Amino acid sequence: MNLKLCAVIVAMAFLAGFCLAASKPVTDNYIIDMVRIKLSGDPEVKGGALEVNSVQGVVTLTGSVETQHQKDKAAKLAKKVKGVKQVVNNLVLKDRNAGK
Repeated sequence: MNLKLCAVIVAMAFLAGFCLAASKPVTDNYIIDMVRIKLSGDPEVKGGALEVNSVQGVVTLTGSVETQHQKDKAAKLAKKVKGVKQVVNNLVLKDRNAGK
């Protein structure tokens, strides 16, 4: 009986801690960090050099990418981050003839 009671108390404490953590508001700094991690870790986007900003959950992406697919994927990745309400995709395509 005591073992069951202890298990219930531990489970309730764990659930209470989880609920407190889940209700914590997501900050813009958290959003920026998570978007940067997703972009830089993606093998297609390779977004380590892209600029990320967030104001009240509205993420703005700036910088340049090589393809339209990379631009679209960057926005899609950013939208998946917790707390992101909207993505403003200001990424531009690199001019492939610029250095020639």
